[in-house]
Amino acid sequence: MEKNTAIIIFESLSSSVRLDVFRLLVKLGTEGMVAGEIAIKLDLPPTNLSFHLKALAHAGLVTAEQEGRYQRYRANIPMMAELIGYMTDECCFGNLDQCAGLAPSSTKACVDC
Repeated sequence: MEKNTAIIIFESLSSSVRLDVFRLLVKLGTEGMVAGEIAIKLDLPPTNLSFHLKALAHAGLVTAEQEGRYQRYRANIPMMAELIGYMTDECCFGNLDQCAGLAPSSTKACVDC
């Protein structure tokens, strides 16, 4: 992952609403959720949510798939795993045994979620 990509992701997640949306979608895995259900679950006005979903999609953190009149949003789990790997790749100057369970295999395990 490039540094600028990581910056865009962190900027996107710096909003409490976007962080809540992303965490909800991560919890749901591949099932995802349509925008209206997200708005209800998080008690957000639909227009406000639309703005935040657009920002998350622009950062690559969520994907949207058309389902009739609705769009189903899903967390981009591989992107999240890549970001975690980017943050931990050089943990403790490469001495992974000192990194409290942050070995690369633990960050990449979620790619197949």
